[in-house]
Amino acid sequence: MPLLYVTDLAYPARGRRYCDEDIFLTSRLREHFALALCHPADARALMPGFDAVIVRNSGPVLHYQEEYDAFRAAALAAGTAVYNPLTGRADMAGKQYLLDLTAAGYPVIPTVDDPARLGELPQVPEYVVKPKQGADSIGLTFTATPDGPAGEVLIQPRIDFAYEVSFYFVDDTFQYALHAPDPARRWELRPYEPTGEDLAFARSFVEWNTLSHGIQRVDACRAPSGELLLVELEDLNPYLSLDLVPAGVRDAFVTSLAGSLRSFLG
Repeated sequence: MPLLYVTDLAYPARGRRYCDEDIFLTSRLREHFALALCHPADARALMPGFDAVIVRNSGPVLHYQEEYDAFRAAALAAGTAVYNPLTGRADMAGKQYLLDLTAAGYPVIPTVDDPARLGELPQVPEYVVKPKQGADSIGLTFTATPDGPAGEVLIQPRIDFAYEVSFYFVDDTFQYALHAPDPARRWELRPYEPTGEDLAFARSFVEWNTLSHGIQRVDACRAPSGELLLVELEDLNPYLSLDLVPAGVRDAFVTSLAGSLRSFLG
């Protein structure tokens, strides 16, 4: 069963090397599937020649929004199998989920999308403001007086968190966790041993997303009061930092991914 593996090997990610991760993953997935690599802008044109498409380190969609929208529409119209499935409710569908989770009372950094609703957030010296359609910290600013068009920006309190931590899942199975001990160095990650409470936190968002198959990364921060708060639920093309985990963990991840793909593709 031939797979089309979508990646931008040349994307200049800060603190990460997308190309190394995808070279590793494709070298291992070739043991299980026939596959070819393509740039995300070429995915729509090439996918009819493949049984399925796996989207990996393809970079922020906003850099090729028109091509991505066309790919998504064509895949849905043709019934093409896309992994992760296109039913994701988190970053795959934009940032509305941060507002939905805030309204539902989940442990997430409180978020509004209208400066007129600032009173619904904790009062803090500074706020984070970013485009609602943004990604990868593009357009992010810090200000004491948030503004912007209602419905087009996200506004959150700036939290003096202790560290960030990411939990990585294949389907609903936890794989590993990594954390950034220095808040100023987001991608200088080290292995993290989660507690049962940590895993319950991360799993609650994977369950909320209801994806039957796929790779998800739950990004959180440790608030000053000690609890974890969701920063982002990445379900489109999460970078995995596989180079930072032990070889045995990498092998287990590849085995889980191959098994998930086989199950998804039937």
